[in-house]
Amino acid sequence: VLVSRAMGKLQSKISFHTAKYRADGSVEETGSVRAVRQHGPAHTDAVTSVAALEPELCVSGGRDKSVAVCSWRSGAALRRFIGHEREVTKVTSALDSNRVFSASRDKTVMMWELHGTSGPSQHFPGHDLVVTGLAVSPDGSQLCTGSRDNTVCKWDVETGECLGRAAISRNLVTHLCWVPGEPYVIQTSEDKTIRIWDSRELQVAHAFPAKRHLQTCCDVSRDGRYCLSSSSGSAGEGGEATLWDLRQTRNQVREYKGHFQTTTSCVFLPRGPALAPSVATSSCDGTVKVWDRDAGGRG
Repeated sequence: VLVSRAMGKLQSKISFHTAKYRADGSVEETGSVRAVRQHGPAHTDAVTSVAALEPELCVSGGRDKSVAVCSWRSGAALRRFIGHEREVTKVTSALDSNRVFSASRDKTVMMWELHGTSGPSQHFPGHDLVVTGLAVSPDGSQLCTGSRDNTVCKWDVETGECLGRAAISRNLVTHLCWVPGEPYVIQTSEDKTIRIWDSRELQVAHAFPAKRHLQTCCDVSRDGRYCLSSSSGSAGEGGEATLWDLRQTRNQVREYKGHFQTTTSCVFLPRGPALAPSVATSSCDGTVKVWDRDAGGRG
């Protein structure tokens, strides 16, 4: 499920085939398409980030500086957390826990308890610029953050202590994701590079060959075998998503080309019993595309 960056509204659109979902609501699709669910405003300004929290819940962050927890089914906003001084840039949650994390342009990260007070239960200050990457370890004990200040930091979730800080020149972080069951964190950057960090020593374990365009987002498959990254682009140049092998070969597997502008988000889709492995991408060209993971090609 990809959620639009609308004015405070959470909207989900789902398809089982490669399709284009345009900003005006039209759909180019040869197969059947499920109904669009559009819920009432969760924020008073644009929604900037959304993540799954539980099977029935999602967490979102917005330009209104707030973090909201909503029900996918009813659309009701169940909790609202206030504490950031500027726009929320990223949200995520710890696996099998009631903890929510948010990053912001105010240079901080905050932790919230789903069943706690409306204020943050932990602060993670330390970056010098906007925080643009946020990932929680599989066991929920550590947090990894990245920023436009060229640094990646590791934190103890319980104490808020910074356990490590690494800086790489021109490494303007755009996204972070933790590899399931592993100590590795995937990071994309405006320097066109996708890096694999070993969180134990906070060192780069591997860097894939640089792409031609800025890397905007990344995701990791549930089995930890593959990584997906997306590129900036314009006028049909760039804008591709790239599948990478995280196993010993650690090479590029294939590309998914078809967006005409920057691809802003990329995700591995949950696999159904009768569905081929699929990935989805969203773009500034106003479309969302769903791809056969193992076919690649152009959409």
